[in-house]
Amino acid sequence: MKNIPVILTISFTILSLISFSQYPEKEFETVQTFETKKAHQGIAVDEKYFYTINTKGIGKYDKSSGEFIAEWNDSTSQVIHFDGGVVIGEKLYCAHSNYPGIPMTSSIEIFNTKTLTHVSSHSFGIQYGSCTWADFYNESWWVCFSHYDNFKEQLNTDNTWTVLVKFDENWQALESWAFPKNVLNEFKPMSCSGGSWGPDGNLYVTGHDSTKVYVLQIPEMGSVLQFVKTLKVDFHGQGIAWDRFEKNCFYGINRKQNLVLKSKLKL
Repeated sequence: MKNIPVILTISFTILSLISFSQYPEKEFETVQTFETKKAHQGIAVDEKYFYTINTKGIGKYDKSSGEFIAEWNDSTSQVIHFDGGVVIGEKLYCAHSNYPGIPMTSSIEIFNTKTLTHVSSHSFGIQYGSCTWADFYNESWWVCFSHYDNFKEQLNTDNTWTVLVKFDENWQALESWAFPKNVLNEFKPMSCSGGSWGPDGNLYVTGHDSTKVYVLQIPEMGSVLQFVKTLKVDFHGQGIAWDRFEKNCFYGINRKQNLVLKSKLKL
């Protein structure tokens, strides 16, 4: 895999030392809003459809009209907590955990996008934390495992233990990174709820409630992701997805109103 370019400038160094939460740049503009039956955890997008990921179910909608197509709801009692999702080919990969259970366990649950039938599963066990999102980029899997401040008493860990793990195509772990302290402070007391690699080679992540997207990069050295900037959006955290079929389009959800928001990056 080629290294993702990292540009270090004096202005970047200064910016990283400032409390960036006070100066969000509004570079995303909402261009379309869809009402859905339920949109509570995450969002995934392919060429023709978007998929709302809910705690124990999935909704499928026409991407142009917002028309409801189909849904899947767990009838096995084996699904505990879905979070983010991503479509690769004809499969929908859903991040799954036992949140708020302890010890934290995680898996990726895989569905056929045409039929919304469950086709396979990959378990991470109790190795990393609570799986909140996954993406496939540069021939590798990138999976976020979150930790939370409210588990500190039981586990002696807080959200600073949140980690991004890079896997190969066969789910063999290759590398991992912690999140920047200033971004973790914005996430508190929760953690990283959404992530998607952008068309510019940057990683875009969201927290649980804030109307902000944080742009990160893989560092040239060290084990902490590098903060680039924060951008303002119209949705409140949770799962996100770059549309890889329509240029500069970005999807998020408003869980309180069950809305899916399509945004455009203003260049």
